[in-house]
Amino acid sequence: MNGKRTRIINDPSDLVPLLQVFGSESHKRVFDKLCDQWLTERELVEIFGDNESVSQSIELLRKSGLIETKWRVPEPGKSPEKEYHSAFSRVQANFFSSMEDLSDLIRVTFMSDEELRDITEKLREKVRSGVTSISTLSRDLGKSQVYLKAAAKRAKGLTVRGQRIELSEE
Repeated sequence: MNGKRTRIINDPSDLVPLLQVFGSESHKRVFDKLCDQWLTERELVEIFGDNESVSQSIELLRKSGLIETKWRVPEPGKSPEKEYHSAFSRVQANFFSSMEDLSDLIRVTFMSDEELRDITEKLREKVRSGVTSISTLSRDLGKSQVYLKAAAKRAKGLTVRGQRIELSEE
């Protein structure tokens, strides 16, 4: 272990982005490379050769809080670039969950974007109209709170903050 921080998971829905990252070979490879050194997106594309895949990996790693970002000081006459590095080297999980909730989390994690689109669109509509409480959203949409938190953690443009779901600026 290299002395980095420990990611503490107290909410089972925090597993969703982790399972997404480590359930994908391309995301895992990007994460592993960022464990070794600070790299820019351009450098990652040079290593892995797939611009879209690297961009998706960085987006997912940022949303899940697994990487940190800083600006690289450029050579004279060049523009600064963001560079990325893994933020955690260990994980500690401490939560209790029913099997039903855990199965919802796993199901949402591995649903295709198409399968998830309906519920995330409904969530966005409700949040835009001012309904942000997870318990109210659960009642209105007929889905468990865990299911909705998991869906929001997967969705672009949605963020879970405590017991609320909010629009984010991604």
